[in-house]
Amino acid sequence: MKAKRPPMTTFGRELVDSAREALAIARGATAPARVFEAEQIDVAAIRKRLRLSQARFADRFGLSAATVRDWEQGRRQPDRIARALLAVIDHAPETVARALNPR
Repeated sequence: MKAKRPPMTTFGRELVDSAREALAIARGATAPARVFEAEQIDVAAIRKRLRLSQARFADRFGLSAATVRDWEQGRRQPDRIARALLAVIDHAPETVARALNPR
């Protein structure tokens, strides 16, 4: 005899439906409802405008040199928060530097 399952919650049904939809999208059977494309930011261009090496740029703005290198070489993309920081650095680098290094 098969064990009786408890009734599924609304959240459970939505989760199962979402998993089925994701599988259909992955198989190409349906198109996603929307696609989010993060705005690209040219980290190397910002850094070069400031005339800083990768190491100095990273140090000045509280980043790791490896992260800056990975962004510039396309191995990784800045997340939403990093993109926001980079946009502010691009527009007001001295303000960001002062805020991060208040000496």
